[in-house]
Amino acid sequence: MNSEQHSPERREITVRRAPRFVPFLMLGVVAGFIAALVVAYAGPEDPNYTREATLGFFTIMFAIPGVALGALIALFLDWISVRRIRRAVVERDED
Repeated sequence: MNSEQHSPERREITVRRAPRFVPFLMLGVVAGFIAALVVAYAGPEDPNYTREATLGFFTIMFAIPGVALGALIALFLDWISVRRIRRAVVERDED
């Protein structure tokens, strides 16, 4: 029997908390929809269009910038997380 002790494998890794982009994009869509609700139902009704048609139009008009704003916020938070990278040493456990 060979009782050699193998040294565990050690590696250096980087650890950071990166944001998930999809929730930020969805939050931008929701914010755009809420803004469209306010615009469509707060003002006077146009006799040529229903409120639902106005809501649909403004939802598309506000959702696109909302998605862009959500993406910019996610990119900014990702940039901050890159600046806060931490390094760690991990060892492989044989168990």
